[in-house]
Amino acid sequence: MSLESATRERIETLLKDHRVVLFMKGTRYQPMCGFSAAATNTLNELLPDYHTVNVLEDQEIREGIKAFGNWPTIPQLYVDGELVGGADIIRQMYGSGELHQLFGVSAPDRTPPEITITDKAADAIRSGTANAQGMALHLEIGPDHSAGFQLAPASEHDIVVTANGIEVHFDPASAQRAKGIVIDWVSTMQGEGLSLKFPGAAGGVQSMSVQELKTRLAAGNITLIDTRPAQGRALAKPLPQARILEEEGHAALANLPKDTPIAFMCHHGISSRGVAEQFAAHGFTQVYSVDGGIDAWAAEIDSSVPRY
Repeated sequence: MSLESATRERIETLLKDHRVVLFMKGTRYQPMCGFSAAATNTLNELLPDYHTVNVLEDQEIREGIKAFGNWPTIPQLYVDGELVGGADIIRQMYGSGELHQLFGVSAPDRTPPEITITDKAADAIRSGTANAQGMALHLEIGPDHSAGFQLAPASEHDIVVTANGIEVHFDPASAQRAKGIVIDWVSTMQGEGLSLKFPGAAGGVQSMSVQELKTRLAAGNITLIDTRPAQGRALAKPLPQARILEEEGHAALANLPKDTPIAFMCHHGISSRGVAEQFAAHGFTQVYSVDGGIDAWAAEIDSSVPRY
């Protein structure tokens, strides 16, 4: 792949002006792909400030950076003008402590967390991983307490915990956030699945019907947050009273008083519960997930709202 001299000069100027540069899809606070999100989540753990370049807004840089470092994928991390690598390498270096050393910060705390896995959750995990030969169960917990399980090869740098006969692998940051968590198997109106309860989430997440939401919105005693992505909001506009999670961000909304009654609404009431659990984990005491989401609102409250 050829690289025009003007594009090369632009990239070289960026690398000269900033010690740490991440070429990514989206921005540090609103990544637009999973790999870019993984990279920023890791860098955010270590650096208060670094420069990002949104390649989605600059086609020349998007293609040029691939040729510049002979690296075919995005994101790409550069430090002191040198290519470090993509999301997988960033993750590996974080787990090993090499990234901490590169940035001159303290080595990560590798103390294994104490966690609880209920019998129901353990049975479900054993059933779901029965055929996953050679793979390990990883649990990643982000800065906003968003959590996700995945099956992936084990790494020598993983922090490994065994609870109720189940082996769980963590990266250093996730391990620290996992202290005291309870992993359970729960059944809701939307289906069954694994659920994480954090020590700070004493009150947990409550369900709210669309009828109750209508009443409380009219009374002005609930803060409604729409958790849907932009494409969903384009198909059915948010309720007029709703604040938009994607636009305001977790950090801004997390600064609300901890006793603020908050209801989270998504498309069908599934993903909103996960977001609600994150806020409960941050100490919010009145947290609700709207059953059925905006689809239920359209079906039961306002037929003018499109269903999709």
